[in-house]
Order: sequence, then structure tokens, then C-alpha cells
Amino acid sequence: MAQRKVPVDQILDTLYQMYPDAHCELNYTTPFELLIATILSAQCTDKRVNEITGPLFQKFNKPEHFIHLTQEELEEHIKGLGLYKNKSKNILETCRILYEKYNGEVPQTHAELEALPGVGRKTANVVLSNAFGVPAIAVDTHVFRVANRLGLAKSDNVDEVERQLMKRIPREKWSDAHHWLIWHGRRVCAARNPQCGSCPLREMCRYAQTEAKKSRSTSTAAKKKTEKRIAAK
Repeated sequence: MAQRKVPVDQILDTLYQMYPDAHCELNYTTPFELLIATILSAQCTDKRVNEITGPLFQKFNKPEHFIHLTQEELEEHIKGLGLYKNKSKNILETCRILYEKYNGEVPQTHAELEALPGVGRKTANVVLSNAFGVPAIAVDTHVFRVANRLGLAKSDNVDEVERQLMKRIPREKWSDAHHWLIWHGRRVCAARNPQCGSCPLREMCRYAQTEAKKSRSTSTAAKKKTEKRIAAK
């Protein structure tokens, strides 16, 4: 039997109703601050990054402020984050490039951003979308998980998930959908113990429907086993 078509529009409408105020939860005031915060966010929560960047950006909020720091000095400011040594190295080199090549400004193309140390496609998409209003879908662990569970994408490859989402979701909704999926992943559709029973998307979600079917099958099997045990007495 063929799988039923994924109700993309209905899913997006429901996500919007659930998270009408969804936005980037990293704190920043300039494209540069967002770039640095996003580099720091690798394998860290936004909450923890904000705790570090709050005092950091009060002292250093432009490339020229960072390039005078040694790697060890920057490490002292961000050592509360995972991978802080490598992040320090990348940030200092990125700041040097921004200062020398871009007059201290953050470039606005994928190619230029991804050429910066510590900046991959996800980070580039976050910066382009939130700082410059360029439609983009940044696929982090939440977007990857939720998109696959809902059936909006089907792949174990991050780049392929992004391509599938870009194909299925209208371009004008890319940036909003990115935030909706992240918020849903953080608030309802957790990696472990997702709240499928109370999720407004459960009837549209392939994962929720599959899990419900498994639960019914397990319940039925347990019931039959109990009935056999009673009959044997």
C-alpha cells in the first residue's frame, strides 16, 4: 500500500498556530554578533551560549576587538562551552579575515560565509536568514529530527534533508519554517520521549502514527497472552 501524501500545508499551518512568535533564540544585535554566537552554538544550547556571549559582547562586538586577543585570552572568555579551544581558533581567524578582506562587515553570500573558519552551511543559513532576511532553512539536529518524523523529509543526510525541505516548503516560508521546526523539536518533539499524545500534529505525523500502531499491536499481543494464561488455568 502506498504511503499517503504528506499534508505539507496543513503541517505548516499547525506549526504556525503553535509557534506564531518563533524566532532565533540566540541573543545578538548585529550580523557579526549573530555569526560569532552561531559559531559558538555548535554542540551547545542557545541558553548556554547566551550566558557566555552576554558579557563577551559587552567587551568585544566587532572583528577589530577580537583580532588583538590571543587564542588563550579568548579561551578564557568562552571556556564554559564545548569545543572552546577549536572555536577560539576559528573565531580569531574569521575575525582577521572579516577585518582585512571585508572591512569588518559580514559577507552576505553562502560562498563567502562558508569560506570562513568554523562556518558551515548551517551557520551560513542562520546568518543569512536572521541577519539579512535571505530565505533559508538551517538544518540543525532539531530540524533534522522533526522533518524526518513528520515526513517533510526522508534522509539520513543533512544536506539532502535541506534540499527536500526547500523543495516541499514554499520559499517565502523557509525561514519561518526553520524556526517552527526548531521550536517544536525543543518543546514537544524531543529526541527521547516525544510528547506525541498531546501533539496537535500527531494525526499528520508519520512517526506518531507508526508509534501508535506499535503500541496498539503490543497492547493486543499482551491482551491475547493474558487471555491464554487465564484460559489455561
